[in-house]
This record gives sequence, C-alpha cells and structure tokens, in this order.
Amino acid sequence: MSISYVIVDDDAVCRRMLQNIIEQCKLGEVAGTAGDGAEGIGIILELKPDIVLIDLLMPGQDGIETIAQLKSRGYHGKFIMISQIENKEMVGQAYQRGIEFFIHKPINRLEVEAVLSKVNEQRKYELHILEIKQSLAKFDAVETAVRREPTVREVVKPILMDLGIIGETGSKDVISLLEYVTEHRQSGDFPPLKELYESAARASKQSKSDVEKESKAVEQRIRRTVMAALNHLASIGLTDYSNPKFEYYAPLYFDFQDIRMRMKVMDEGQNPEKGKVNIKKFLQVLYIEVLEKMKS
Repeated sequence: MSISYVIVDDDAVCRRMLQNIIEQCKLGEVAGTAGDGAEGIGIILELKPDIVLIDLLMPGQDGIETIAQLKSRGYHGKFIMISQIENKEMVGQAYQRGIEFFIHKPINRLEVEAVLSKVNEQRKYELHILEIKQSLAKFDAVETAVRREPTVREVVKPILMDLGIIGETGSKDVISLLEYVTEHRQSGDFPPLKELYESAARASKQSKSDVEKESKAVEQRIRRTVMAALNHLASIGLTDYSNPKFEYYAPLYFDFQDIRMRMKVMDEGQNPEKGKVNIKKFLQVLYIEVLEKMKS
C-alpha cells in the first residue's frame, strides 16, 4: 500500500528537498506539488493524496486557510504543516484545523523522515480500517452474519493512535501483554510488570535465557513508548490546553504533576526524552479501557 503526497510550498528548493527525502527513504510517492494555496487546492482535490505537506505562511493564501477550504470541499486526507514560525497562537489554530504534526524549517532530513514515517503508519492503518469497514458494510444485509466480540488488538490500536504511539516499536509489546492479561483476567488482580514483560518475551523466544534477555528489552521498549505518549500529550497541551484528546487522555493515563512537568520541560526547550513515568498505571488504565470498549 503506497502512500501518496502533495507538497504545497512557495519555496521551490523546499519542495525539491521534501520530494527527494520522501523518494529516497521510500516513504511513498509525490503525486504533485504546488507553489501556493490556491494552486494546491485544485491539485489536491484532483489527485486526492493520502498526505498533504503544506507551508504555514505563503503569499496570497496561507496554509491554514487552504486547509479550511479543502476540508469544506470534502478532502479527508492528513495534513502536515511546514513552518519556521514559533507563534503559539498560529500553531494552535493549525491544530484546530486538523494538523497533527509540524516539520520545522530549515528542513532537517532526520526530522522529516521521523515525522513522515509516523504519519505514514497512521494513514496506512486508517486506510486498512476503512477497507475493513467497507468490506463489512457489504454484509450488513446478510441475516446470518455472526456477531463477535472485538479482539484486544482491534480495540487497543485506535487508542494507541490517539496517544500518538501506534508507530512506536513498543506498541506491539503493549498489545501482546494486553492480550495476555485479557486471556488470564479471571485470575484476579493486575499481574506484576515482570510477569507481563515475560509474557511478551515468550511470544518470540523459547529458551529461558533468551526470555530473560528479551524481557529486559520489552521493558525498555514499553518504557520508551509510554514516555512517547506522555510527550505527545504534553505537546498537544502546550499548544491547545482544551484539545479533546489532551483533556481526556492526559489526566486518565498520567499523574497531573507528571504532565505539568513534561510541559514545562518542553516549553523550556530541555531534553524531552529523559524523566520517569508510571508504566504500571498506564497499562492498568489502558487494560480497563480496553475491557470497557470490548463489552460495549
């Protein structure tokens, strides 16, 4: 499943750099480019790309206004904003219009690859879900269709998407140990983390020594993934404190003081990768939410 892009930027050098990165990193194909918002609207509505990379500030019609017009005319793809501006009010407006990620100017290859890989993964998952829904719709009229309880994987993936970690390596480990807990939920209380890490490790390793080694790797991957979720929510809270995802997930999955501290660290430009996080609380809340969604 190849992801298609349209790049809208008045800087021709920037357009070429982004196109080269997309093609060289095999992140999809660039279906078209445009030098301003008005031109971009026609190209995007015609080509219907999966992802639009669009400059925030352009002469004539800026990126925010272009996005508003595209949405009003039925375009449902994803947007990534390109800009060197740091004005929080304008960034907040962009998030309100549906922007999920920013790529900062001057263009940095590693940042572009990281951002596009994450959005690419989310878009592929959304398209996969759409295909499933379209396939299921064909069977709505069949009276013999068998209703079943959704799987843990089907329920948890949209939550991981909202938390901004569906593309993280540790998300697979999170799903694996949630499947384990759900399967053994009759046994009582939430299992110790060590038991959960071992359950995820046993899925790919056989010998005792391999399981022990992989358990430590699982723990580190999950820790990084939970930290990524914390950073994602703190980033949203910094630009839009009333964002529905921030209001719902931040106090539910994390302690309030941890969220505030993370926002302070990011606002002061410190390293957001360091710090402590309550992994057990995160997994327990996620497990409870998955159970509730499976029942409903």
